[in-house]
Amino acid sequence: MTWTTRGISIEQLDDLVHLFDQYMVFYGKESQPQKYRDYLQQRLSQNEAHVYIAYDPDNRPLGFVLNYLSFSSVSLGKVVILNDLFVIESHRKKGIANQLIHCSIGLALEINAIRVDLGTAQDNYSAQALYKKLGFIRDTQFFSYSLST
Repeated sequence: MTWTTRGISIEQLDDLVHLFDQYMVFYGKESQPQKYRDYLQQRLSQNEAHVYIAYDPDNRPLGFVLNYLSFSSVSLGKVVILNDLFVIESHRKKGIANQLIHCSIGLALEINAIRVDLGTAQDNYSAQALYKKLGFIRDTQFFSYSLST
């Protein structure tokens, strides 16, 4: 089976919500399509997110990657944050995630970003193997901290 990936706009919001809801359930969140729709619509309409979706030949969505832009003061440059990556279970291990990640890398090159950053669960070994295969290097210099507000 072949697929294509393309950057989306607000016109493909239904496809993104369909995938994003599955993604959130995968991470133990409740299925709340309307809540996710509102969030994603805001991100897309305000150009705060760059999203790519993989489609099968019948135009059914198979997976997505959602990127945010940030900056590094120390490196004096733009950074692409590969924030969310998801492929539906029936189409995993077929190269779709690889192609979606390459969309993020392409975005970084297009905007002259200095790097693509991402994070993953410590027990997500298949994702870690893919990231390593693609040339991502695990950070051993910095710890990551978070404070809920």
